[in-house]
Amino acid sequence: MFEPPFSYFNSMKKCIGTVILLGALLPALTACGEYDYTAHISEERSDLFCAQTDEFSLTLSCVLREYPYVSDGVPCDMTKSVEITLTDAQGAKDYSVYLLGGEKEIGGEMSFRNVRGDYYYSQGVEVFPEASVTLRVEWGEESREITATSVKNEKTLTTKQALSSALAAEQETLKSMTDENGFYGEFYVRLLRRDKNYYYVGIIDKTGATVSILLDSESGEVLARRVTDSGKIR
Repeated sequence: MFEPPFSYFNSMKKCIGTVILLGALLPALTACGEYDYTAHISEERSDLFCAQTDEFSLTLSCVLREYPYVSDGVPCDMTKSVEITLTDAQGAKDYSVYLLGGEKEIGGEMSFRNVRGDYYYSQGVEVFPEASVTLRVEWGEESREITATSVKNEKTLTTKQALSSALAAEQETLKSMTDENGFYGEFYVRLLRRDKNYYYVGIIDKTGATVSILLDSESGEVLARRVTDSGKIR
């Protein structure tokens, strides 16, 4: 995982302040019909860039994620990073990856993840790439420059639109996560790529209970729903 650029204790102070502010604003915003649930997003994967060669397949993800990263229904300040995963066909033991063309050097040695069987690299960034990105992959005495392209097209929903589609289908869930102190909960919104694009939306309450929703990335149609049971969520 990437190294957070600020301390745990400063983050917790900001996090507490955010919760207090949201609780104070909720009644007024709800009365006006303008409550912004996007303020409760604590993880957002907004784009994926993919490339494949004879040696490996590679995916670069654009990620905003809260710190500290805890499934507790409380959104905190978020950091921006790129996460790169690589699956090899050659059995190479060491890989390094570098993004080319930017003002700041991004890249370094990748870590092997035994559980997933892939290589992983993450680094904080100020700006996400758009449309395509050029990378250099190194292993042993060899290297390759490749261009990874975004999986999104003109019909792909934004993460905010995907969240709206999920919440429109989960009004009872939202109601169960709202009490006299206001709405409590957080959302994970992740663009996925399998045979086609999908969105995953996770709705998490303060006990860690989660409603997991799979959406069509273009229509916002709910394709699947699963509940990790705990607390009020049903």
